[in-house]
Amino acid sequence: MQTATVPPPRIPRLGRGWYLAAVLSAVLAVGMCLLGWRQADQADRIEAHPVRVEGVVTQLPTGGGSYSAVSYRVGGQSHTAAALPLADGTKLGDAICLEHAADDAGAVRICGDTYPQPVGVGLARFSVPVAVALFVICVLRIRRHRKAVAVRAGQGRLAANLALAAETLADGMPAITHGKRSRRKRRAGGRRGQH
Repeated sequence: MQTATVPPPRIPRLGRGWYLAAVLSAVLAVGMCLLGWRQADQADRIEAHPVRVEGVVTQLPTGGGSYSAVSYRVGGQSHTAAALPLADGTKLGDAICLEHAADDAGAVRICGDTYPQPVGVGLARFSVPVAVALFVICVLRIRRHRKAVAVRAGQGRLAANLALAAETLADGMPAITHGKRSRRKRRAGGRRGQH
């Protein structure tokens, strides 16, 4: 007698890219939230007690990954602000009006601007919703795959049980009892013999 073998159901694999995309989108969302929060916090601190100083442009952005730099002095100490949005036509050595927070000379913006680096705030406003949407899509796809794997694994167990039951019924049930009577019948017979 041969036992029926049921091949396990084929379960499609979910690429690692979905997991990687979920992690990266979550990291991007958190990073951009922190960037936006930092810009808003600095803007609030400057707005609470603004102190005006004059800065001098020491570096211009060249488009090759370099940022602008503006040097300024507060309380006799020299500071440098990077990546401030300079007006078109600004040259090296030009004087720039700056506002810094009274309690933090490092929190600085160009006079009249709301945020120290408005590009960062705009980037955060755009990228956070996109990153969150991508994260949700990846998580939903991963959950759907896991449910499909669980269903297919359950179908495989059901198919194996059905094959075993069909084989057992076809052979007159000796596969389950191995040709022996059940204990329940023996006990019942044993009790009758004692009376």
